[in-house]
Amino acid sequence: MNVMATIKDIAQLAQVSIATVSRILNDDQSISVTKETREKVLSIANELQYVKKKKTMVKVDSAFSIGIIQWYTLEQELEDPYYLAVRLGIEKFCEKEKIRIVRYFKNDIETPICHEDGLICIGKFSKEEIDYFKGCCENIIFVDLISENIEENSIVLDFEKAMEEVLDYLCSLNHRSIGYLGGEEFDKDHKKFNDARLKAFIHYALVHKLDYERYMMLGEYTRESGYLMTKQLIEENRLPTALFAASDPIAIGALRALQEANIDVPKQVSLIGFDDISASGYTTPPLTTVHAPAQEMGEYAARIVYSKALCHTSIPMKMYLPCHLIKRETCNKKEDES
Repeated sequence: MNVMATIKDIAQLAQVSIATVSRILNDDQSISVTKETREKVLSIANELQYVKKKKTMVKVDSAFSIGIIQWYTLEQELEDPYYLAVRLGIEKFCEKEKIRIVRYFKNDIETPICHEDGLICIGKFSKEEIDYFKGCCENIIFVDLISENIEENSIVLDFEKAMEEVLDYLCSLNHRSIGYLGGEEFDKDHKKFNDARLKAFIHYALVHKLDYERYMMLGEYTRESGYLMTKQLIEENRLPTALFAASDPIAIGALRALQEANIDVPKQVSLIGFDDISASGYTTPPLTTVHAPAQEMGEYAARIVYSKALCHTSIPMKMYLPCHLIKRETCNKKEDES
């Protein structure tokens, strides 16, 4: 019996997508395929003697493996320590519990994922990718993927409360013109993901009648992008009195651009980042930022995947983790204009 057959094998023979095979094998009646396609997929699966992995009770002393699927490449992960911290949190828990780890980075996604007891998917994924992962393993959780689908197990940050704290703080310092430096992220089909921070920022700005539209810039979550966006604001003479950066790398790049232009931070411009990566405490001046519990997200994800297997439970859950503002030295009160 060919027990090594995968849904990828079936998809290739049936000439349909992996996601289509996954949904047919999971008896998803909402999928829009012809009766012939459905029967063809089921027939090929039967011929290959494909066996869907079943959930089993896992004993504490049994061999247990978790697949970590990172939507970044290894090189991108090194550029953005946020996702690295999430992965390290997972690995910390797994090392303690002696759980075997299999790592998949963005450029490894095509590798068949069929033999893990649990999957932790870090980052943003398309619906097709989500369906594929769910077809490979039923014990799965998504980290940092905001989904409206209640059926997806997920852990995300409470961006709305975080942005409220950031903007409350800047307003308490008399800032009324506040810029937003963010990044744009796309799935493999080039569909843009919505950033909950940006949505919360705009909502707050509208409610409190802040001047923000002229100061909004979107690029990438990198130091270089933060530098270039801020430099453009400076050159176009539309720099606000305060800037919020959606990641610490963006903020670090922005700080460099401001200092190169001899703009004093925080006397002339206040600056706040997001993530609280280790480097943020060692900039000059030290960066005010929002602490995002990235490593804790990873640890919780691994604990939940492990516990779900032990308890044999399939009830979906969504967990929001709180963030909090770390006040350092890049923010200052804006003096009233006379």
